[in-house]
Amino acid sequence: MHNQQSPRTLINIRRLVFISIILALVVVSLGAYTRLTHAGLGCPDWPGCYGQLKVPETSQQLAQAQQAFPEQKVVAHKAWNEMIHRYFAGSLGLLILAIALLSFKNRKLGTPLFLPLFILLIVCFQAALGMWTVTMKLMPIVVMGHLLGGFTTLCLLFLLYLRLSSFRLSSSDFAVKKYTKFALLGVVILAGQISLGGWTSSNYAALSCVELPICQAGWQQELTFIGSFDPIPPAKDSYEFGHLSYNQRVTVHVVHRFGAIVTALYLAWLALMIFTKSQTQFFKKSALLVVTVLAVQLSLGISNIWFSLPLTVAVSHNIVAALLMLTLIRLTYSLKRKI
Repeated sequence: MHNQQSPRTLINIRRLVFISIILALVVVSLGAYTRLTHAGLGCPDWPGCYGQLKVPETSQQLAQAQQAFPEQKVVAHKAWNEMIHRYFAGSLGLLILAIALLSFKNRKLGTPLFLPLFILLIVCFQAALGMWTVTMKLMPIVVMGHLLGGFTTLCLLFLLYLRLSSFRLSSSDFAVKKYTKFALLGVVILAGQISLGGWTSSNYAALSCVELPICQAGWQQELTFIGSFDPIPPAKDSYEFGHLSYNQRVTVHVVHRFGAIVTALYLAWLALMIFTKSQTQFFKKSALLVVTVLAVQLSLGISNIWFSLPLTVAVSHNIVAALLMLTLIRLTYSLKRKI
């Protein structure tokens, strides 16, 4: 009976993890949408909205909201953007709690325990970052941390999903085994580039350079690293719409552009090496998948500049960045653990 329950239990947990991955991707997307529609302060408090569980709508609710927060007018569409994001994030948190509890309960059946508990810890910290995003009035380091927390949650859930998978390669492919450390470095480089993207977005520097490939003419003279990447900004009542000077925003954007070039060249090289050296279709297809998602991401980045940051493209740029990281994690995990 014990042996019969073990595979079924693992399958059920794996299904919950898969649902959590989809939900986490939705939360990341909603977070990007909230940020890009300038709705991060749509609700001036946390976890509710103007002291209520949902956005104030009736005349009585609006009067109570105005009395509680006289300095801020209720903007319904921004408030709903923020609250919908919180509802989905809260649902994800509860689902991850369920996964952690099930993993603890079935730890003797071979269910991974450390990773689910670590993900739960990350989600708790992520909730705190969500609160600080509001209470600290969109301080860039907090906004970037909240973005990275969402990406980290998604990636760790995907890693847990891989850990719960039963697939094995039919044959060894030692020709590409040596690229494991390069794939791990690729994950680090991509994480750094995503962080630069978060810093660019949280400092409202996405349109500081409006020409390709690097920036408009004379950008070299605009560069200044003084204060451009300081984690603790000068005290302000609100950091909405940014606090950096024009030169500092150009610097942030240019560094993100150069980071994109380095990341693209490195991942393209890694995929090419694995594709040409591998003896199995699994790794060839994995390398092609990385290159394909990378090409889409580069196209979206260019489109952001070319079309002046349209909302759909900007949100897609966040989503595809997450998908690129997942494809790279899958490749790295397969190189490290599945041969």
